[in-house]
Amino acid sequence: MHETIKLPFYAKLTFVLLSIIALAFIFYIGQGIIVPILMAFLIAIILRPIVTFLNKKLRFPNVIAAMLAVTLFVIIVLGIFTALSFQITDMVSDFDKIERNLNIHIQNCQDLIREHFNLSSKEQKVFIDEAANDSLEKGKELLGSTLLSFSDTILNLILIPIYIFLILLYKSLFVKFFAKLFKEEYHSALFDILEQIKVVVKSYLVGLILEMIFISVLTSIGLMIIGVEYAILLGVITGLLNIIPYIGILFAGLLTIIASLTGSSDLSIILGVIIVNVIVQLIDNNIVVPLIVSSKVKINALVSIIGIIIGGALAGISGMFLAIPIIAILKVIFDRIESLEPWGYLIGDDLPKTYEWNKIRLPLFDFDNYSDTTPNKVEINFEIVKAPENENTDEKE
Repeated sequence: MHETIKLPFYAKLTFVLLSIIALAFIFYIGQGIIVPILMAFLIAIILRPIVTFLNKKLRFPNVIAAMLAVTLFVIIVLGIFTALSFQITDMVSDFDKIERNLNIHIQNCQDLIREHFNLSSKEQKVFIDEAANDSLEKGKELLGSTLLSFSDTILNLILIPIYIFLILLYKSLFVKFFAKLFKEEYHSALFDILEQIKVVVKSYLVGLILEMIFISVLTSIGLMIIGVEYAILLGVITGLLNIIPYIGILFAGLLTIIASLTGSSDLSIILGVIIVNVIVQLIDNNIVVPLIVSSKVKINALVSIIGIIIGGALAGISGMFLAIPIIAILKVIFDRIESLEPWGYLIGDDLPKTYEWNKIRLPLFDFDNYSDTTPNKVEINFEIVKAPENENTDEKE
């Protein structure tokens, strides 16, 4: 009989921390390879139904079906960016207007500072010049890193479609690989985890696309109403940047405010842009996200923000985008393994959000009268196996 060693809590915690540190370090140093592969896996999950349709309905071979699905994806992406590039070129031609109107607002801010803080325009100019000199030195470093990042981006744009095609082509190979990693008694749990990962990721990404379209349309309409030039372009950019949770909308709002200066230097336009973005975000966060995005991916906001910050520190914007799907995948795995279930509950968002008082629903963040509905779990224990001490004596006999 084999004996198992039960590790104490501090030893398990040490192994967990060392594993997290090792994985984070590997992800950081290998982000140029890992990030495109993860992106390709996510996109392949979305394209898989197209491949299945071409296989089963139109009787296309798997190779041709995968190739057609990837080609369709590339055409759609190129079409979107081509349309945006024409609009961006027109907006860049109005840069002189933006600069002139921006200088008007800067002058107004300087006058306001001089009146309330007794800081003369000359002193403000000295402070701005010192900051500009420091920024110039940093700008040279930033330019070099930007050019390097741009070259990496071009390389990834070439590699990601290739990765997607190969992942779609060798889908069954990956499934068999995971099956060979575990004993047959755990295969039912394994296939359940893989199926749920596919459902969660597909639901999240499809919901994200629908949310992006909704934000683009609503923002464009709002900007048209207040009279902002390039309203459709700015609306689409806002929708695209919104795929980065919590942070992307801030960059989109700042970009929209700067672009709004192409038409007028009136402060009311800037206030209108801020109001439009706030209203769109209120509708998005309270209606669209709960109904579309969060229906399958239930992750609490604290873990989401921490994950986005960590993802950004490890892999920049790509890491921010990948943070939520990776956390969602981890939650699916944690919820279905007995020893990891508490971690799945920690990153989840299972608390009831409202309660009814006199036919009015109000926010509720409490554990009272709350029933836990966690999925069925299959215990998978990874233990250290100790060989019997009398093994050598038995062989001699």
